[in-house]
Amino acid sequence: MRLILLTALTMIAFAANSVLNRMALAGDEIGPMAFAALRLASGALALAVLVWLRDRRVRLFGPRRSVGVASLFVYMVGFSAAYVALPAGLGALILFGGVQVTMFAGAVLGGERVPPARWAGAALALVGLGWLMWPEGADAPPLVFAALMGAAAVGWGVYSLAGRRAGEPLAATAANFVLAAPVAVALALAVPEGGASVRGMALAVVSGVVTSGLGYALWYTVLPRLEASVAALAQLTVPVIALAGGVALLGEALTLRFAVAAVLVLGGVALGVLAPQRTRSSSGS
Repeated sequence: MRLILLTALTMIAFAANSVLNRMALAGDEIGPMAFAALRLASGALALAVLVWLRDRRVRLFGPRRSVGVASLFVYMVGFSAAYVALPAGLGALILFGGVQVTMFAGAVLGGERVPPARWAGAALALVGLGWLMWPEGADAPPLVFAALMGAAAVGWGVYSLAGRRAGEPLAATAANFVLAAPVAVALALAVPEGGASVRGMALAVVSGVVTSGLGYALWYTVLPRLEASVAALAQLTVPVIALAGGVALLGEALTLRFAVAAVLVLGGVALGVLAPQRTRSSSGS
């Protein structure tokens, strides 16, 4: 029961990043680049403190560090910029589906053997994303902002792929945050966005320290105790939680386009995760 509660808390933290970002930008409390910079800087501080308390040092450089820093920066900037116009749940669905497709493509390009069910699942998820972003209809998302979230998804997917070989995950994440933060701060200073309210800055810091820094630390704590399929399926709840948060806190609406796309994207990911697991279980019994 404790593991289930911790996993649920982690998924809520991940979804809360979408809600907090959209809440700050929808109310013109802060600009997207300033939000990304504060989120990165505060998250870097929180993660560095956690690593220092555990290891008594924070090692900044290592294998593939440049890839990790660059992809994290792309994710953070694209994520914040997209939420200028995208609802929380819609943005989370584009992000989640795009990350899964990016990681699938990385596996194929890396020479991994991909089961047929995973190909079918990826194709279904792509159809869902295509339906979601098709630029027709009153409920079609703004294409530019959907593309920005797509770029964020590619960034996070590449970041996740690089993280598989980056050594101890919490220390690597702390180093990536610390090195990416100054670049984000420089960008925020270079892009004129107007002022930022205390509330906007507070939302960015909460996103950085609590739902990013502590959320990632909690995820790395529970992840080794979860089966890979369970961990993947748990993340299917993130867009749904983000949608619920957007509806409850921001008054966002659930559209038919989103509902259909969510079924296709999340169903495709579930198919790609569960079917190979069942095949292996049957062949091993």
